[in-house]
Amino acid sequence: MMASATGSGGSGKPRNRVPDGVLRSVGFLSFFDRFGTPPMLVVLAERTDLSLGQAVQLVAAYALLYAVGQPVWGLLSDRFGRLAILRTALAGVLVGSVASTLSGSYLPLLLARAFTGLMAGALYPTLMTILGDTRTGIDRARGLSDLQIYSSLGTTIAALATGTLAALVDWRLVFALPAVGCLVLLVLLRGVEIDGHSGRGGVRLAHAFSPSALGIYGLAVLEGAVLMGILTYIVPALQNAGVGVSLAGMLAAGFGVGVILGARIMRRLVQRFTRTQLIAIGGSVLVTAFLVSSLSHAPAAVTTTAVLVGVSNAVLHSSMQGWATDIAPQARATSVALFAGSLFLGSSLQNFLTAGLADDRQYGTIFLMALVASIFLTVIAALGHASWKRVHST
Repeated sequence: MMASATGSGGSGKPRNRVPDGVLRSVGFLSFFDRFGTPPMLVVLAERTDLSLGQAVQLVAAYALLYAVGQPVWGLLSDRFGRLAILRTALAGVLVGSVASTLSGSYLPLLLARAFTGLMAGALYPTLMTILGDTRTGIDRARGLSDLQIYSSLGTTIAALATGTLAALVDWRLVFALPAVGCLVLLVLLRGVEIDGHSGRGGVRLAHAFSPSALGIYGLAVLEGAVLMGILTYIVPALQNAGVGVSLAGMLAAGFGVGVILGARIMRRLVQRFTRTQLIAIGGSVLVTAFLVSSLSHAPAAVTTTAVLVGVSNAVLHSSMQGWATDIAPQARATSVALFAGSLFLGSSLQNFLTAGLADDRQYGTIFLMALVASIFLTVIAALGHASWKRVHST
């Protein structure tokens, strides 16, 4: 990982901020863990007594508990501070990852992945909250964009490596790697006392449940379904089209490439377009992504979808994240956590609802459903943000 940190120094005084490298590495690790399982779903089903549908449910359970824990993590972060939650979550992911490597049957593995998802749920929202606390305007947009680059690297490496590692070595190795990463990060955080914002003090939670906030949480459910839930099926769809597991992982890594390219483009777009326009642009890219795979199920079409979903993630999702950090500044950690939780709730619901279609290899139907949902998301999100902006600019 990309973290580098010095000790507390010869004076023995604790550092008073989390090193940027550690924050970026947390983003990398959280997304590697989140997207490490989908590329090895077919191998996992072959090497254990799980069906493909049950393997998909491991991803869904992870996402569901990630979502369910968000309100609690937000409240705890606003009460006890960002760094305390960050350390707790890393320790929890370490324990859950170790338990995952020791589980070989459906129920124990399901419980282990669900617990890991619960603990991992605090990682990325905490990073977003820190950015929301310390940056504003274009600077915040750029910070979110940069964070997406490192997070997308985690997604890309997961797509490239985990399927191959599971096939050539052991699927347990995929769960063991995040445990090692968490241990390293906990050591690097040992000399840190605060993270620049304690998160304590008066928190007006009612703001996190305003009509505007509830509206963006609803949009996040839909966004999670089409931006994150659909990624579960990229590698299986490629394998269904006759692509080997290693090559399928390489092609699915086009998502990460798309995020990196999109993030670079986003740094320029934020200077030329309003957030409402960026939501519309990113949504249009997402619609195009699923239109391609709805018309053709060939490997080239599915790969194109992966790349375009990545680009949309960098433009649409970072714009939605920026909106979420502004929606309730008086209870920012809670509102950001609820936004992230809604996102993963949508991802989980999508996986649970389409697991049967995956068992029947009906990936074309899954992509068509995503196309319809992405059209709805783009229209409602762009109009909703424009209306919210008018109200809050007066």
